[in-house]
Amino acid sequence: MPNRRGCPPYCRRWRRRRGTDIKRAIALSLAALLCIAGTWVRMPRASAASLDAADAARVDEAALEWLKSTGAPSVSLAIVQRGALAYAKAYGVAREVPGVPATAASRYAIDSVSKQFTAAAILLLAQQDKLSLDDPLARWFARLGEASRVTLRQLLTHTSGIRDYWPQDFVTPPMVHPTTPQAIIEQWAARPLDFMPGTDWQYSNTGYVLAGEVVERVSGEPLFEFLQRRIFTPLAMMHVADYASPSAGSAPEDAAGYTRFGLGPVIQAPKEGAGWLFGAANLAMRPDELALWDISLIDRSLLNANSYAAQRSPVVLADGTRRPYGLGLHIEDTHGRFSIGHSGSGSGFLADNRVWPNERTAIVVLTNNDWASPTDLLARIAFLVLPPTPEEARARALFAGFQNGTVDRSLFTATGNFYLSDEVLADLHASLGGLGRLRLIELTQEYRRGGMVTRSWKILCDGAHLTAIERGYSGGRLDEFMITKATD
Repeated sequence: MPNRRGCPPYCRRWRRRRGTDIKRAIALSLAALLCIAGTWVRMPRASAASLDAADAARVDEAALEWLKSTGAPSVSLAIVQRGALAYAKAYGVAREVPGVPATAASRYAIDSVSKQFTAAAILLLAQQDKLSLDDPLARWFARLGEASRVTLRQLLTHTSGIRDYWPQDFVTPPMVHPTTPQAIIEQWAARPLDFMPGTDWQYSNTGYVLAGEVVERVSGEPLFEFLQRRIFTPLAMMHVADYASPSAGSAPEDAAGYTRFGLGPVIQAPKEGAGWLFGAANLAMRPDELALWDISLIDRSLLNANSYAAQRSPVVLADGTRRPYGLGLHIEDTHGRFSIGHSGSGSGFLADNRVWPNERTAIVVLTNNDWASPTDLLARIAFLVLPPTPEEARARALFAGFQNGTVDRSLFTATGNFYLSDEVLADLHASLGGLGRLRLIELTQEYRRGGMVTRSWKILCDGAHLTAIERGYSGGRLDEFMITKATD
């Protein structure tokens, strides 16, 4: 499961309390009032798509429920449909003390979602023949030892073997103080490699610090200025900030990051020292502006065809194993549904951004907490705005049938129909019928067993969290669709 910076989930922690219990109570009361309807601003450009009123109401409901269940101070989201921005709205408070409402104009740190922009900068320079993805680091760095033979492609696909400088779940003691990309490179990139380049996949922020430094050396300008000139300005992303700078996040409307320890009180999180996020997690922006980048990915409007092909090709290791990561993007292709995206995390912030190019749809979810993943909310929104795959559509129809006390027996084999006796159907109807509407049905696992395809489904209703195990023959009928209460 991708982490906040792209690996297993992280939980930032920092023992520092801010404010008094009285101030906290006042701030939470304000948050509750603000969350009743959320707040929004005018979208940055005329939209050719618009979320219909019923879907918008369901998105609002999902966002407010997520805030309530997680205790996050705020969440801000943007939705692209039919290749245009269709919805942008924020809920909760950007800053708890004093109580500042989150709006769609509030900027959030996007952390490792930034990596796709660093990768795009490398691709733009490659299009000008100023470098090649297969250039070794020795072209720019004279004293890197084993890392000298690592290529830019291996940096961007996390197959370099260069050790990650930040695998911990908190801001480490060195990260409290400012640093420079050169210092990170000297301390971490010059170490012995964790594995031979190209033989394994291991997430490395250090690799993206190196990539950002290459952009600066080749272009002759600071990384953020290059991104502004070549990406943000052409795409009308006019409010992007360099979160790695000391002054980032100082605007009154910008979200402040928050953390907590266990189930303890919510407190303000520390900010990483200047320089530590360079190239790897250095950007802050509004969800609607990240959506403009997503639209460019859908339209293929910024890079050339070769660059987009390289960006979206899963990396192949030396032994032929494929890993679902391209150039700064996670890649999924399940049952013909192709998606690209990245999650992000840092001290006090979490982000998730996902694009379905073929459906011309994208969802951005940003939040100023570091304990509750926005991925669950993104999945619920995707359930509302994406058409289901054939497998998802069948699972939805089966669940609805069980709730209503009916089932299409032609979907099942003789063995399946033997199990679904009148008594079983009656029990399913009695136990599921009162749970309310389906909020989510999501494929969580798929594998083969006994000549059949087995699928695990996560199911959310108004009144319950369920799981279902489906077993059936590829392209044929089912032996089983068994629903039970979730135990997590």
